[in-house]
Amino acid sequence: MQQESVAIVETTIDDIQHLILQGRATARAIIQAHLQRIERYDRRGPALWSIIAVNEKALEDADTLDRSFAESGKLTGRLHGIPVLVKDNYDVAGMQTTGGSAALLGWIAPKDSTTVAKLRAAGAIILAKTTMSEWARGGLDNINSVLPGFARNPYNTAHATGGSSGGTGAGLAASFGVVGLGSDTWGSIRNPSSNNALAGLRPSWALVSRAGMIGLYDARDTAGPMARNVRDLAKMLDAVAGADPLDAATSGAKDHIPASFVDGLSLEGARGKRIGVLRQAFVPKAADPQVLALMENAIAALRKIGAGIVDPFEIADFERFPSRPHPQSEVRRAIETYLAKTGPQFPKTLNDVVASGKFRPLHEVGLKLSAASPEPENDPYAAQLEAEEAAMRIAYEAAMSAAGVDYLIMPVACHPPKLNGDRDTTPAGATTWIASGLHWPAAVVPMGYTYENLPSGLQIIGRPWSDAQLLEIAYAYEQATHHRKPPIL
Repeated sequence: MQQESVAIVETTIDDIQHLILQGRATARAIIQAHLQRIERYDRRGPALWSIIAVNEKALEDADTLDRSFAESGKLTGRLHGIPVLVKDNYDVAGMQTTGGSAALLGWIAPKDSTTVAKLRAAGAIILAKTTMSEWARGGLDNINSVLPGFARNPYNTAHATGGSSGGTGAGLAASFGVVGLGSDTWGSIRNPSSNNALAGLRPSWALVSRAGMIGLYDARDTAGPMARNVRDLAKMLDAVAGADPLDAATSGAKDHIPASFVDGLSLEGARGKRIGVLRQAFVPKAADPQVLALMENAIAALRKIGAGIVDPFEIADFERFPSRPHPQSEVRRAIETYLAKTGPQFPKTLNDVVASGKFRPLHEVGLKLSAASPEPENDPYAAQLEAEEAAMRIAYEAAMSAAGVDYLIMPVACHPPKLNGDRDTTPAGATTWIASGLHWPAAVVPMGYTYENLPSGLQIIGRPWSDAQLLEIAYAYEQATHHRKPPIL
């Protein structure tokens, strides 16, 4: 085998599996190349600080796949040999799970989360655990008490990766892995996908199991894929979507999963689809002009490839449904539900976490508010939020039905990625709260760059279980525009 054949920068699932099938690369060589790249760039050079820990058994897992392929001549599964980056709120057997919190340093999960188990069954290799905002709290940047400082954006290291799945985002952008796992409650897949020029999907709620994942607010929590292109995103979704008895909410998923999410991807994927431009979400007075220019180009590109564009599309009661934070009581329940499963030497409540002092100061206020909150059943804000979000869904459904619109588009954020550490002086303009409040799926695809090589992403929102159609639109747009380019670092 010629080592030079293992070119991993911007490589795809198809590229890697073609090399393996042609006998030009082994899974071991592919994993070794990615580990060397992490070693070269994550702590050195641009020092991205995107990786919390590498999987010490990754090469051993690769050898197992290589032996199987040598004996059978067949790939183990649809993700055979593919290195995966996993956000550190998912359990990976034998690896530490921290949720970005120093309070969980040393906690080793005894078994895989359901999603990780599905990836392994498909032949994927878990390469590393990625950094994240502490307890997934922080959508603008990525900082925690496990690693020093902020995770850094490979396109411009002074700027934020986005949170809370920023480690997966930066790692994929830098070709530390081929695909990755994030989680999205309030935008935590979409923000880092936008900031790092990736394709990402907030799936329909409970399309993908959350069992073995540290959550934040069950009614909004989703587990989902991230990748450098939409085809790989769809392949990843094929591997992880489905019902899971350990996550009862997924019981309805089985009736909404196609034979393959890849099958519908084509250059004609946007043709005839009715798409509303929700300009109320990105008004000029509250948006950056360069981001707005990218959005106008995206609208024109979608129109050119046959989408039925309704512009503007308006929600009559839009101002009645603003961004609403998670109930602190639900945050406490979600985190403490996970803490209950850890070993006896680890905290069992958020009060324990606060008492330990093991947290980033930036997260102190939020932790204390959650720790002091009541049970969700006794929290009037939780009940109020549930009622308001139900009304929001009714309003959006009515407006979309009246206009004959099935999908909505807007930028993921109305401004470029923020400077690391800048939480107060410049706005972010995130629009991710809309799909989260609706509890609807949303896809992200790169739509270009602003200023100093800073990526921005197009967000496409659909009704529940429209994931396949969202990917079809995203793929057609991606293939018509080809905005993604690797970071020059």
